[in-house]
Amino acid sequence: MTSTQMAHRLLVRRIWTFSAKDIRCLQASTAATAPSSFSTSPQSTTTRVSFLSPSRTLPRSLPHTSRREVSFNVQDQEDFTDRVINSDLPVLVDFHAQWCGPCKILGPRLEKAIAKQKGKVAMAKVDIDDHTDLAIEYGVSAVPTVIAMRGGDVVDHFVGIKDDDELDSFVSKVIGQ
Repeated sequence: MTSTQMAHRLLVRRIWTFSAKDIRCLQASTAATAPSSFSTSPQSTTTRVSFLSPSRTLPRSLPHTSRREVSFNVQDQEDFTDRVINSDLPVLVDFHAQWCGPCKILGPRLEKAIAKQKGKVAMAKVDIDDHTDLAIEYGVSAVPTVIAMRGGDVVDHFVGIKDDDELDSFVSKVIGQ
């Protein structure tokens, strides 16, 4: 038997074991939690398995909130125009990159500072590798760079990491407090 055949057999065995185990778990949970199912067979409820019945361990729906997102990822130039330039709120634009260590430190701190303002300011996240055109347009030469915009105009900016007090002060200044 070749190594390819052995690998194939092992893969098939793992899939079969996983599937059989899942079905046994589903049968037990469905019998315990779902007194009715979508099946029309005359079998008893305890032996019937329905893949359509909802699981009791997962929420039936996500809670709906009507408030505006505090932070969002910019998808493209049109999205940037709609959600940043045309925004009624001041927007902090966080230019970052996945490979940037300081960006990973600044991002959560900045989100925390914005969350304290309870909807008075929004945060747009722009990955410079995905949106090089936006980075060039706004003169971003290093990351992290944060640009504050109000009414489509740049009102302030900083480059690099700031501590929590400096971030709170920056955000307050941008919203006019």
